[in-house]
Amino acid sequence: MKILESTLLWIGLLLPSMMVTELNANEFNAKSFGQNYFNAWVASQSPHATKKDIEHYLSFLVDDIGHQHLPYDSDDARSSDGKNSMRKGMGYYLGGHTKYEGTLIDITTGHGVVVIRYDTDATGVHPQTKEVIVLKYRTLETLEIEDGKVSVIRKYSE
Repeated sequence: MKILESTLLWIGLLLPSMMVTELNANEFNAKSFGQNYFNAWVASQSPHATKKDIEHYLSFLVDDIGHQHLPYDSDDARSSDGKNSMRKGMGYYLGGHTKYEGTLIDITTGHGVVVIRYDTDATGVHPQTKEVIVLKYRTLETLEIEDGKVSVIRKYSE
């Protein structure tokens, strides 16, 4: 009987710490997610980006993603074809950059949101007008997270 009581006591003491370790192993690491998301974004903007780079970036998003890019796009509504719309838009501009540098400033997390600040320095040719475009700006990007994926993107650029 004493062996059984001793065993139960040890199980009672160890089980909670084992459960905490299990929970921590499965916990969403928002900062790491933000870094991986940013790296995928930069790769998708590279002059040598491929459809595979776009698909890798899109793998971070839910299918009904909402996307707002102020001041250009003011609607952040989620739609059932959100990811497909982004795929189409990104495909249209694929290969348009002759230079792209994204420089991460910082990543802040909390309340189910990842906030990324970065600088963009890009040159490219617009696919429709063939006009050379030179861009240099700072972006604050908020990512609303749902079940480990981005559900709404809001980009604010200077």
